[in-house]
Amino acid sequence: MSTEAPLPKSVVFATAGMGGVTGWVFIHPASTLAVRMNLASMQGKKFSFQQMSQQPNWILSLYDGLYAGMLRQVFYATSRYGLFEAFRDYLHQFRGKTDVPARIGVGVVSGGIAAYISCPMEVVVVRLANDSQLPVGERRNYKGVVDATARIIKEEGVSAFWRGSNPFVFRAMMVGIFQVATLDQFKELYDHYWKLKKDSIPNVFCAAMTTGLIYSVATMPLEASKNRMASQKIDPITNQYPYRGILQTLKKVAADEGFMSLYHGFWPYYVRCGGHTVAMFVSIQMFRNFYQQHLAS
Repeated sequence: MSTEAPLPKSVVFATAGMGGVTGWVFIHPASTLAVRMNLASMQGKKFSFQQMSQQPNWILSLYDGLYAGMLRQVFYATSRYGLFEAFRDYLHQFRGKTDVPARIGVGVVSGGIAAYISCPMEVVVVRLANDSQLPVGERRNYKGVVDATARIIKEEGVSAFWRGSNPFVFRAMMVGIFQVATLDQFKELYDHYWKLKKDSIPNVFCAAMTTGLIYSVATMPLEASKNRMASQKIDPITNQYPYRGILQTLKKVAADEGFMSLYHGFWPYYVRCGGHTVAMFVSIQMFRNFYQQHLAS
């Protein structure tokens, strides 16, 4: 086990945000592809990579919404992982131990709080990522993050930013369990059984790889629900939004399209989740190692 002094909470939060942004830069195209595949299913279409690749500037289009995605990580990763470690450490001081139930509980709470904080940027990311794939007459033609944010407020009201918040928050709670809490647990397991020193780069890499697969499978249906609720439009016939809540969305999609349609876009989603898990947590550890070696007094 590491004997280094605990990091200041300001460094914990700062490195969490920096690691989240760094990881997102690498996997944003996979996230965009996953969103497009899943929303194509919502529109009753079969996503065609070949058709997408024939469009002008299709490679650059995979980076649509990158700035919004990075801003989302500033809020989401900073609060999610920063709050997890802060709450975990405070709970350890109170209970005198950190076990699996404690990690799960802290992961749920920190994930939910982080999701509510970053939900507006999540809506902007989803819309920017998918807008170019909509039929010309249905496109919103956002010019960027600022334009999208301003138009959503003007055209739909501030509440539109939290329209898909329930599945997003619930998914974030699951991520808190299956990514953050399990990563913390797997780091100890790899340290104990594989003799990979906790918080070393090999230790973090192995724990992140294991965690990424688990949480991708567990959260994909909630990700699909969140995407649909964030990008939906009012049905002109019923004059209502088709998706109104987590369970209603999951039931409707499963009934209309089959349960496995909730896993459309799984492989790019796994690349996003697994890739971001590894890139983010390895980056966080590298930033913290740099701080301890060069900046800590």
